[in-house]
Amino acid sequence: MSSAPQHPAPFVPQIRLYQNWLRETRGLSFADYDALWRWSTSDLDAFWQSIWDYFELQSPTPHSTVLERNVMPGAQWFPGAQMNYVRQVLRHVQPAHAAGMPAVISRNEQGLKRELSWPQLQQQVAALALHLRAQGVGKGDRVAAYLPNIPEAMVAFLACASLGAVWSICAPDMGTNAVLDRFKQIEPKVLIAVDGVHYAGKNIDRREVLQELRAGLPSVQHVVLVPNLNTSIKIAGTADYTSVTSRNDAETAAFEPEWLPFDHPLWIVYSSGTTGLPKPIVHGHGGMVMVALQLKALHNDIGCSYAPNSWGERYHWYSSTGWVMWNAQVSGLLGGTTCVIFDGSPGGSKEKPDWSVLWRFAAEAGVTSFGSGAAFYANCMKSGVDLAACGDLSRIRGLGSTGSPLSAEVQQWGTEQFAKLGHPDIWWNNLSGGTDFAGAFIGGNRDLPLVPGIMQCRQLGAAVEAWNEQGQPVMDEVGELVCTQPIPSMPLYLWGDTEGKRYLSSYFDMYPAGHGRQPGGGDGAHDMGPVWRHGDWIKLQTEGGCIIYGRSDATINRHGLRMGTSEIYSAVEAIPEVLDSMVVDLEYLGKDSYMPLFVALRPGVTLDDALRGRINAAIRSALSPRFVPDDIFAVAEIPRTLSGKKQELPIKKLLLGQPLAKVVNKDAMANPGCLDWYEAFAREHLAKTETAV
Repeated sequence: MSSAPQHPAPFVPQIRLYQNWLRETRGLSFADYDALWRWSTSDLDAFWQSIWDYFELQSPTPHSTVLERNVMPGAQWFPGAQMNYVRQVLRHVQPAHAAGMPAVISRNEQGLKRELSWPQLQQQVAALALHLRAQGVGKGDRVAAYLPNIPEAMVAFLACASLGAVWSICAPDMGTNAVLDRFKQIEPKVLIAVDGVHYAGKNIDRREVLQELRAGLPSVQHVVLVPNLNTSIKIAGTADYTSVTSRNDAETAAFEPEWLPFDHPLWIVYSSGTTGLPKPIVHGHGGMVMVALQLKALHNDIGCSYAPNSWGERYHWYSSTGWVMWNAQVSGLLGGTTCVIFDGSPGGSKEKPDWSVLWRFAAEAGVTSFGSGAAFYANCMKSGVDLAACGDLSRIRGLGSTGSPLSAEVQQWGTEQFAKLGHPDIWWNNLSGGTDFAGAFIGGNRDLPLVPGIMQCRQLGAAVEAWNEQGQPVMDEVGELVCTQPIPSMPLYLWGDTEGKRYLSSYFDMYPAGHGRQPGGGDGAHDMGPVWRHGDWIKLQTEGGCIIYGRSDATINRHGLRMGTSEIYSAVEAIPEVLDSMVVDLEYLGKDSYMPLFVALRPGVTLDDALRGRINAAIRSALSPRFVPDDIFAVAEIPRTLSGKKQELPIKKLLLGQPLAKVVNKDAMANPGCLDWYEAFAREHLAKTETAV
């Protein structure tokens, strides 16, 4: 592994460079960040055109306008323009390589260190793309991947996207059922998969799961095997990834990604709700390129590795491939940034816990921007990690956090750790966004003051407001997070949702069309459609800061990964002894997630350790160990509405301390008599948590 570049760099904040450019090229100056944000969310055409121009985006054909019609959902951005995510990546091959910058630096738990140069990245992408094309893969075909966070996953994604095929990935730590629930919906033509993974000190063979996936996906016509555990293993009827990507001839050298319409589908990601199968969300090439570039640079302060101002930039954000932060990590390549990735457990093994693993890796790789889930930093604090013992972390300029709210206590711990290293002014870039639009609503600004526990600002272009129950914007009080204006990275549609009903019900069914839709404030015409309701509680402070309090709906957010409760119920209620079940996640304002599972059992059945073990095993096998509940309780009944819907959200609010009369309408319930037990349980739970504090 090459040593980190030592070229001196001024590191002027990227958002300041953008503001300087606005002043010089547009004659636009703003008194403060709030004024800049208001311009970006009220003059949508001017702002998003400025992003296109600032990053010098290319198209062989001009766009006729920026936003054809301001409507949600269904906004049409940059009609007439053509784009390909991979073309934007490959623009950097020559200048980055000439500057001595690698494209990808990777390491796994076993200490395997690899570097991928920009020309190697280009060659391997071309070789795999040509192989896929030879198998009949073309525009609109789906390619499914069952891969961990290794360079091969990045290459495979770029190869797929270069052809206009649609990419979708699941992590190998997901259970077979969870993977099939996702991939069956999109009917992939090709499957790219590993033979196994090494995680938390153990080799985990996934060949049997691969066979189950092949059997459960009749649409798959071709399989590419990535040898991750044992390079000597061959599986009949599969192509060997290593052989395929070793091709290096005139055709690979001449390969160029396809020009595609701006809104051509790029990938499918999954965001689970409280009912039904996971939602297959389709995002487009153009929207992803634009939003990723402006997010990485302007708010995450990540620059191009060969630009003088950010010379030697190395960007790491720990993620599984099952989390949208993997997509965010890959997007560093769009801006010519070296991506630094780790495959394995961030906390060591069960036998030998070690929360310094990522820090030592960051020191070794010369990381400049370090990101992870909020839970990671909390675990580091609780386990007593001493950053001074982890190597040279002096090149880290910023710490990123997302997935759940980062508590003030944890942030202060991290700041003190870096102060001891001689960096008292370490910057925290605390984000809040979503898989749903593969971006962030709330985030950082290098030029704004830091207050532990408070996110710095609403992101440019994101017209975020907090609304009360009457749909009125509020400040300095907790409300529903809504976004009143379209963003280019919002979903094109949900796969298979031909009439758009599921898309509408997922994000747009709470507030009436036109309400709050006028750019800059006020109501718009009915045909502008409704606002985006994200499903988070937020408080916007008058002075500009933001606090995310957790999910306002019943979706599970476990260590940064979202899972629909319906998927948990499917696993639990397949056990014969379980008649009914309900789960809630009490993650709130940076507190540790507490997830109890309530089960109604068949008459005569007792919830003993053996049954608890079987329930946990079913969740672990079907979904992921991340979603094993903290506690399981036997109940007489699960509270339901008259229409039969489980009352997850009211019970969640009850357990967070809200009064029963405020959270539930007994007249709308099928079994209101069962609420006495839950009310008593809530009192007991709250008393315990208050005592613990």
